Amino acid sequence: MPRFLGVEWVDLFSSLDRKKSYLGVVYHFVLTYPLGLFATVLPFILLFSFQWHIVALYLCWYLYDINSPQRGGYAKEWVRRWRINEWFAQYFPVKLHKTVDLPPDQNYLVGCHPHGIIAMAAWANFATNGTGIYEKFPNLKWNLCTLAINFKMAIRRELLLLSGLIDCSRESIEYVLDKSGEKGRAVVLVIGGAEEALDAHPGYHVLTLASRKGFVREALLTGASLVPVYSFGENDVFEQMDNPVGSKLRNFQEWSKKIFGISYPIFHGRGFLQLTFGYLPFRKPIDTVIGAPIPVQKVESPSKEQINELHQVYIQKLTELFDEHKTRFGVPAETKLILQ
Repeated sequence: MPRFLGVEWVDLFSSLDRKKSYLGVVYHFVLTYPLGLFATVLPFILLFSFQWHIVALYLCWYLYDINSPQRGGYAKEWVRRWRINEWFAQYFPVKLHKTVDLPPDQNYLVGCHPHGIIAMAAWANFATNGTGIYEKFPNLKWNLCTLAINFKMAIRRELLLLSGLIDCSRESIEYVLDKSGEKGRAVVLVIGGAEEALDAHPGYHVLTLASRKGFVREALLTGASLVPVYSFGENDVFEQMDNPVGSKLRNFQEWSKKIFGISYPIFHGRGFLQLTFGYLPFRKPIDTVIGAPIPVQKVESPSKEQINELHQVYIQKLTELFDEHKTRFGVPAETKLILQ
């Protein structure tokens, strides 16, 4: 890549495939940040430009559709198969590795690890067909969980629902896995959440899991099999400022997480026209491995002992998955999965 003034610039004469993958990651960036900001200010722009009738029409639609994120959404395969989703997955690239079949005669609660800064692998694998999930698991319907606040913004809200995203609340998960009465449903939950994002440093394999047991309770309540998933390379696509536990920065981030529900990791990747600094992810490979399902017997009122027992089984299976595949994807053999 050409360098000038200490900055590594993009190659304007790169291949067409490389340009397409770049467009795919820019699309994801726009969906994540600018579109959300635009959707926030758009109603005020319309009101002050006397286009209130547009706001009124959308408000009617929003009130009519307000429960969709808690009722399984309305994923459309043709949206998930958009070519730009494949370009996004090819950018890193993100690859999905299947270890066993997931029979469509049951439902699944999929635990996705690690969260990373923005959960790139979760989006590429489970909100789109960018890595071929329809071909690998042709008889399953996938829903990726996200925060309820993401369904408060016009336009982006509908794009997320069309991509199969749903609210991460208990009500939402239980509806899809139990109350809907359907089989062959798979709900994907990035268990570590915003707290785990604070440990998303290159080369780190630190999960916020030891105290996270709500997903186990949901599996017992619905009878959905638990499926551990690990994405090697997820933490490598951004650089995060050092924030060891006990530091002033980490204390502020943990405080903001408690107050606002957002942890505010301070990170950087590459830029739009240069590779040195910006908010686009680096081109680093991400390999997502889907483990074998853990059978779960449905329990109407799971006890603390049942939850703890299943939680330990899940941790064991996830650790085994990590240890079995780590050297295959460039993780040193002596590296251990850290759970906190």
